[in-house]
Amino acid sequence: MRTAPVVIAGAGPTGSTLALLLARHGVASTVLERRERPLVHPAAHVVNARSREIWQHASPRLAAEVTALAPPNDTVSVIRWCSRLTEPLGEIDLLSEPERLAEVQGHSPFLVTHIGQHQLMPVLWAALEREPLVDFRRGAAITAVEPGADRVVVRTEGSAHALDAAYLVAADGANSAVRDSAGIPLRGPVLANMGSVFFHAPGLHPPGTVRPLLSWIYQPSFCGVMIAHADGDYILMTAYLHPGQEIARDGLRYWDRVLPEALGSTEFTIRSTGTWTMTSQTASAFRQGRLLLAGDAAHRFPHTGGFGLNSGVQDAHNLAWKLAAVLDGGADDALLDTYEPERRPVVERFAEQSVANHFHLDKVTAPVGITNRVVRQATEALTRPPLSLVPARALAWACDRLTPLQLKRTAVLLADSARGRRVRARVAAEIPGQLEHFVSTGLEFGYTYDGPLIDAGTSPPVEDDVVIYRPTTRPGARLPHAVVLHDGTPRPVHDLLRHDGLALVTPDPGAWERALRERPVGSPLPVRVVGLVSASPAEDSRLVELFEVGSHGAVLVRPDGHVAWRTTGTAEQATSELDRFLRERWQPYWKAARAAGALPAVSRPSVEQG
Repeated sequence: MRTAPVVIAGAGPTGSTLALLLARHGVASTVLERRERPLVHPAAHVVNARSREIWQHASPRLAAEVTALAPPNDTVSVIRWCSRLTEPLGEIDLLSEPERLAEVQGHSPFLVTHIGQHQLMPVLWAALEREPLVDFRRGAAITAVEPGADRVVVRTEGSAHALDAAYLVAADGANSAVRDSAGIPLRGPVLANMGSVFFHAPGLHPPGTVRPLLSWIYQPSFCGVMIAHADGDYILMTAYLHPGQEIARDGLRYWDRVLPEALGSTEFTIRSTGTWTMTSQTASAFRQGRLLLAGDAAHRFPHTGGFGLNSGVQDAHNLAWKLAAVLDGGADDALLDTYEPERRPVVERFAEQSVANHFHLDKVTAPVGITNRVVRQATEALTRPPLSLVPARALAWACDRLTPLQLKRTAVLLADSARGRRVRARVAAEIPGQLEHFVSTGLEFGYTYDGPLIDAGTSPPVEDDVVIYRPTTRPGARLPHAVVLHDGTPRPVHDLLRHDGLALVTPDPGAWERALRERPVGSPLPVRVVGLVSASPAEDSRLVELFEVGSHGAVLVRPDGHVAWRTTGTAEQATSELDRFLRERWQPYWKAARAAGALPAVSRPSVEQG
């Protein structure tokens, strides 16, 4: 038996990020990945700015390597709807509004980008392998989990040595074996069965032509979406109704036939094929004793919105500092009970938006009579009597023959007739209304937490807007981005936050530092004062407005960059308020550990000026 503080099942984006963040906190982990190498078949491809900020927190080197993978923005900005690839019906250019782009660039040092998961994972795995505090084991499929009151034992295929861990985090994907072994059900609807092909076609978009990031294709031989990846690679996806259909039964033969019809005369090489079930499901619990769920193991979204990978990275960020506090910082195990109440509302909002995006696409295709809602209804009908009583082989045969008949409805989009022109115009008119599907800055940065560790106070929450992000320091929100002077050098304020404690961000750092030295607050974690000081008076005024606490107030920020408390009062006036908040809301999570002798009573936090 070998011991490990934390065992992480799965080395996808969530598990890898969690291991790297734990290492930043000084906590060792063992990552068990059943595969020997990353999947070639792409899954997620949207990497938002918040994920890039979190990777910067975990490892600046990793963040730089991810940035090196990011394509130029002007090569991944066009979203197109078309009948044939050469016959567009309309498009959205995400760079068409310079004012909005400039505003978004002010929210973070990073921008949302497009990196296929098949490109991202080798970089994340390399980061795991060079991190001394991570024991990364490839080809280590978990065969048994034996939970106990104080520990959890994990057994893997081919190893005679079990792992005895304080905590096990299931980050092993949508079909999580660890979650299933714990008997934790998923709740939510199945929306569609999906099939995809990953192929290489460097001649598909000749030099000098626009290469859309996404192409929604609607023609009599094929309906689906194509995603453009790097180096002439693409993935093409479509819905199907029954698991016995050819696309699921013999994907290579299906795509060999369909690709020439969808692409025209362009030569292609198939790299891989796959199927999956599109759902909107959330686990009934994110925690069961010593087991915690994160990423797709805890929640599954439609791909319409790009929230899947990014929400898993956020899960890891929320969970890492809490695990570190329990394992090495003297916090009570109950601190981990705050993980689900904080994260569940966020992922449920992401799920809601993903489903809304999925069905909102129907506005574009309704004029030709093909909608995602009809696909869902048909998929559900096949699982219920009387259709579920029909032999599966016969049902699959029928679906394979009925699907082409349905697709023939799209022929009107190709028709050189008055009706064809009317339908194409109706389709084109609905395309601009799809912006929320592809621009979700408001949700990317604007998600908030609530619970015992947050002093929400009486200030009203910021309006929930999918597209527009409104920076705020309201407790629970992500601290707004700003560039401040640190030792005379401009630095993003998020780079100055503590990974091992709390940051007190203020335009009046000297006064707060003096106040905390003279009247120590009851913080169970070290406190660092970070000054909101810039190179010019005009910028100082902008920072005061942005951070919403006046010229002398302060914002208390957690290790994950979310605001816990704020005040507009001066240091002299508000130090007692801060002390009361920490003693009443934070210290109880360390109280049991102190009573057991694991942590001395806190009387004087360390104070460092940023």
